[in-house]
Formats: sequence, C-alpha cells, structure tokens
Amino acid sequence: MMKRTLVRMSHEILERNKGTKHLAIVGIQRRGAHLAHRIAAAIKKIDGRAVPVGVLDITLYRDDLTMIATCPVVQNTALDFDVEEKRIVLVDDVLYTGRTVRCGLDELIDLGRPHSIQLAVLIDRGHRELPIHADYVGKTVSTTRTQSVEVRLKEIDDVDEVVLLEQGSGNS
Repeated sequence: MMKRTLVRMSHEILERNKGTKHLAIVGIQRRGAHLAHRIAAAIKKIDGRAVPVGVLDITLYRDDLTMIATCPVVQNTALDFDVEEKRIVLVDDVLYTGRTVRCGLDELIDLGRPHSIQLAVLIDRGHRELPIHADYVGKTVSTTRTQSVEVRLKEIDDVDEVVLLEQGSGNS
C-alpha cells in the first residue's frame, strides 16, 4: 500500500510540474529522506529521467532545540545540486504542527533561491500551528492531540507501515 501511495504521489508531482525539468526532491532527515529517494526512483521509472535528490537535517533550525536535547545529534545535509531556480519538492513522513516543515523551508532558503518549494507528505494528521499545507498527501489521518502517528520504513525499521499510537505507547 505504501509503494502504491508513493507511486501515485510521484505521478501527481510529474503532472503538476509538467515533467522533470528543473525538478529536485529533498527529504527531511530521517524518514523523509528515505521517502524522497523512493519518490525519485518512482519518477525515474515513470518518466525515464533521474531527478536530483537531496537530504536536509533541520536539527539546528528547530525552535525547540534546547528542549529536545542538551547535545542534539546532527546528521548530514546533503545537496549535490544548486537549489537556484529549481522546483523543489520537500518530503517528510508526517505533517503535524508544521514546525518541522518550517525548519526545512528556512534551511532551503538559506541555501539559495529556488523557483518554488512544494511539500509532499506521506501522512497529514492535522493540528497545524503554522499556516503550512501539503501539495501532495499520501493519506490524511484524523487524530487527537493525545495520539501520534509513527511511520516505519524498511530502510530503518525493517517494515513498511503506519501506526497510530496513544500517548505513552510509543515513540514519535
């Protein structure tokens, strides 16, 4: 089911952007990065053209950095292309408050001036705190604030699944 959802989203991305010209896919570490690679692979399979893929680590852009850890783990930001004039599709696993996406937008803008930035998320669970809306959504899931949505991917968790958890019953 996840594969089919990502293929559908890839078709939508190609249709909206009229192909792959000036298109780049950028995933937010960790799971968004893996989803970005999957979307790029699906686009290549559909269109026959490879699109550049990058990865952002938004850790140092977080507005709650001092609350999450005294010594945060910073991973790699890896963009092997210039963002100038690119149509960037920013990818994340779950859209919730919008704060993670805001961090990704801030980092992308610090790297240059893209033509546009679009947002693709596997799960939109609502409860926005910022005016952020996804352009491509795999699935919208109604949740309460006491619930969390956990996306598990083969690359990290050895399984592809989305799990709805009650507060205190898992990580998220």
